[in-house]
Amino acid sequence: MDDIDRRILASLQRSARLTNVELAAEVGLSPSPCLRRVGLLEKAGVIVGYHASLDRIGLGLGLTVFVGIKVERHQDEAAEAFRKAVRALPEVVACHLVSGEADFLLQVVVPDLAAYERLLLQTLLKLPGVRDIRSNFAIQTVKEQASLPLDHLRGAGA
Repeated sequence: MDDIDRRILASLQRSARLTNVELAAEVGLSPSPCLRRVGLLEKAGVIVGYHASLDRIGLGLGLTVFVGIKVERHQDEAAEAFRKAVRALPEVVACHLVSGEADFLLQVVVPDLAAYERLLLQTLLKLPGVRDIRSNFAIQTVKEQASLPLDHLRGAGA
């Protein structure tokens, strides 16, 4: 990973819709080597996909809930069933195994409190191995998901 790769990644995080010609101009390469480098970054699994950033409020998804879940056990079929079930829930936009009071922290996006109540009662409380659920409601989003910091890649070599 060198400085050109880092510039490619930074540019694509700002705008994944750049054409290869635009990207090459931004990072100081000709189009062919730029396309080759992007292909290598994809093949290496550094670039894992391209997506559009959507406005939650504009889409009617006005409530964000951070849900702490304690589970009975982590090392059996129930734990894997829990993980699989969470991955299948479209309302869960992120799920992390965490330390602290909860075992998992879910970020849930729904239209409103009534929709969260339905999700909680009909789905989350029925997930395999769930022992306790604590919900925290976002009042205001101060910073939305941002680009990954790439400064640590400086001088990482070629």
